[in-house]
Amino acid sequence: MADTHQPMETAGLVIGVTGHRNLRETELPRLKRQVHGLFDQLRQDYPELPLTVLCPLAAGADQLVAGIALEMGIRVIAALPVPATLYRSDFDDPAELIEFDRQLSLSACLELAFQDLRSPDDIRHGGYARNRQYALAGMFTSSHCHILLALWDGSENGHFGGTAQVVEYHLHGTLPGTIDRRQTAIGNLGLDEESLVYHIPAGRQSSETDINEKCRWLISGDDAQPSKSMPDSFNTMFRRQIEYQHDCKQYREEIVKAGSLGDTDCPIGCYFGGADWLATTYRRRVSRILLATYVLAALMGYAFIMYSDIMAKDVMIYLFLLFFLAGIGINSVAKRREWHRQYIDYRALAEGLRVQSYWRRAGIVDTGRLAFAHDNFLQKQDVELGWIRNVMRAASLEGMLKPLDPKCDGIDTVIREWIGNTEPPGQLAYYSATSEKRVRHHRRNEWLAASCLWIGIGISVVLAVFARAIDGLAQNVMVATMGLLSVTAAVHEAYAYKKADKELIKQYRFMARIFNAAKRRLDSSRSDEERRRILRTLGEAALAEHAEWTLMHRERPLDKSKI
Repeated sequence: MADTHQPMETAGLVIGVTGHRNLRETELPRLKRQVHGLFDQLRQDYPELPLTVLCPLAAGADQLVAGIALEMGIRVIAALPVPATLYRSDFDDPAELIEFDRQLSLSACLELAFQDLRSPDDIRHGGYARNRQYALAGMFTSSHCHILLALWDGSENGHFGGTAQVVEYHLHGTLPGTIDRRQTAIGNLGLDEESLVYHIPAGRQSSETDINEKCRWLISGDDAQPSKSMPDSFNTMFRRQIEYQHDCKQYREEIVKAGSLGDTDCPIGCYFGGADWLATTYRRRVSRILLATYVLAALMGYAFIMYSDIMAKDVMIYLFLLFFLAGIGINSVAKRREWHRQYIDYRALAEGLRVQSYWRRAGIVDTGRLAFAHDNFLQKQDVELGWIRNVMRAASLEGMLKPLDPKCDGIDTVIREWIGNTEPPGQLAYYSATSEKRVRHHRRNEWLAASCLWIGIGISVVLAVFARAIDGLAQNVMVATMGLLSVTAAVHEAYAYKKADKELIKQYRFMARIFNAAKRRLDSSRSDEERRRILRTLGEAALAEHAEWTLMHRERPLDKSKI
């Protein structure tokens, strides 16, 4: 199928599918109506987010949902647990096999890589190795979807990798018999509230259990209860994603013109280029607003001091009020448009995509591995930040659908572009140079603050010693100067705090040490697999540090300052 799906602008909603293979014939009309109704509702609620269905195209629930999706013009990605030539042997019914071939021809295809096979023959026959591949298909679907659609009777039958276990994995990150990188202490304690399941009750042919026909939304988390409507927190996440999509479309020409998408053919790199340009653009806006706010605050202080000590004229009061109203106005605009939040979120997204892109290009992440960059990035911190992981999930799928290009991908290319050396390009040169630049800037700021302090102290000493020899006007001017210096120092200190200069210096130095250590390890490594392990560790450290940076700056919004 010709794929016209464009990255960056269309990181829509991915609907993963799990369900029974032996659905009851009598329930099929109802199930089709309910699946169709879900897709219609999502399109109505989030028209800016194109839908994608992700499933293995197995008989039963998978084919039912995929068939409806294709009829509605929804993109389908087939995540096959084994190559299609082997997978066909799973279809006992010729009609199901014909439908599989038809749906596969209309879908984008991902054949999941094998894991832990002693011999290729292990996967050809039924048994643990093949069942494990099917379980991995369920885990892969869960890890890359935003909503898991489960056509399920709600009971556990103990089948390895069955519907019940996939739902459990999606909600709590655990699956028997697997090594699961998504499993965290917080998830095990029941505090993970980010995973979302839409449960359509469906019975098995082999069971006579009565089925409640009402659909429900399931989430994990402490005291989470099923609900008829989507929880508000997820609606907020999807709205944030729509906001990002809108910005990508609005500024696409500028992003392309700036060359932010780069020369690489990596789809994740395309996502990164767009997010990086947006983060830089919003950072400039925030910096201008922040600078204007503190300049106006200083001017307010100057006007008040001039009125009280030099010239008690109404014009000073008018200027004071004018500066105050101007500051309120520009902060109101920035707060209403949420520029600060967008800057922080887009920067976090860009840094996550950077790691994700380099991991893909180095062959660290593929369809057979259990850990992905989005699994633990900003996890369990703020449900609203889930939209960032949603975009990363969509980007990950796009990346896996695109084969690696030996001309611009590979471990050596990634090391050169990502880490580099003391000269650009590369993050090592960037963090080293930026940390030194910020140190010099911070020292100048400290010198300015100290100068204001000591000049003020000097003026106070002169006033104390020569008070009788200085006339009243001169004394007022000197007192006013002391006030002006104090205001300058206080506003400057608040401005430096707002920009988190000290924390950023520590972060950049730490990141420089991380990349320098990774370079030393890579220079002495003896195999590609060892270099991949080092690059994975480097990426995990970078993601953890960027998460800390994000949370720190989210605690310093524009409407809260030390002024």
